[in-house]
Amino acid sequence: MSRLRFVGVRLASLLGLLGALSLVLFLLQEVSGADPVSATIGGNASPDAVAAARERLGLDDPAPQRYLAFVGGLLTGDLGTSFRTRRPVAEDIGAYLPATLELVLVAFLLAVLLGVLFAVSSMLRWPLAGVFRGLLFVGSTAPTFMLGILGIIVFYKLLGWLPASGRGGVTDGPTGLSVLDSMLAGDPAATGDALAHVVMPALALAVGPALAIGRVLRSSLTETLRSDHVRTATAKGLTETQVLRGHVLRNSLGASLSMGALQLGFMFGGVLLVEGVFTWGGLGSYLSASLPVSDFPAVAGVTFVLGGLYVAVNTAADVLQSVADPRISVS
Repeated sequence: MSRLRFVGVRLASLLGLLGALSLVLFLLQEVSGADPVSATIGGNASPDAVAAARERLGLDDPAPQRYLAFVGGLLTGDLGTSFRTRRPVAEDIGAYLPATLELVLVAFLLAVLLGVLFAVSSMLRWPLAGVFRGLLFVGSTAPTFMLGILGIIVFYKLLGWLPASGRGGVTDGPTGLSVLDSMLAGDPAATGDALAHVVMPALALAVGPALAIGRVLRSSLTETLRSDHVRTATAKGLTETQVLRGHVLRNSLGASLSMGALQLGFMFGGVLLVEGVFTWGGLGSYLSASLPVSDFPAVAGVTFVLGGLYVAVNTAADVLQSVADPRISVS
């Protein structure tokens, strides 16, 4: 299979999955019992006003026509109007999404760092490497929200090192990412405050993915170490660290890239619980406020955005992996 065809197949799969997700959300909306008319004009409106609202919203159209209108709205960024905030859901998500993206990105960087340390320490047998790996094993068995609560008890309540909730630094900057906006503002105190607020929730979110990435990378390193070119490098007198850095790591990243993308996608699901524990103010907070009042447009919008991010991340990883290793596109 040529690389171009491989990319085409992956993009077609992406569109198919997004189409399936849109159909599921539409069907859930149909059976949810939510009344957009009452949410829009109130429960005491006259019958004429109700009829006019139903016609305006297209609720009397056949189901296939309503689904096409629903998909059309998704394609144009029209996710409907929130029953709770009375604002377009796209605007609400745009306001809350940067906080979620910042937390996920910082957590992913931590997961990659911890995963690499896990794999390399296993190969080089560093001092206290066993303790580090043991802590990572234990942490990965606990739910993310439990890690978050434990972190608050230890690092906030007992030690007083880190804040327990909220976001710090510049939160109204141009990007919406408090750490980056604090750095762009040239404010070291705000940058430190932003980092202090993000590190604990990011670490709670990163521990499980870090172990998954580290295990795959360690397996790839072990296999690469048995290859002929590594034996040749060792025979030339290179140290174990030089061999690992110059000949092993870059040839062992293919499977780790796929696992990293998979874990990044999972993070977009797990981040909602972590945001609730730390009152982070991202999509998790928006969703938790929308669920009790049956704000289906908001719930569907968040689900579609997070599902789309998950599918897009994994598709991008497949494409990048095929570029790094042409054998994948051929097979």
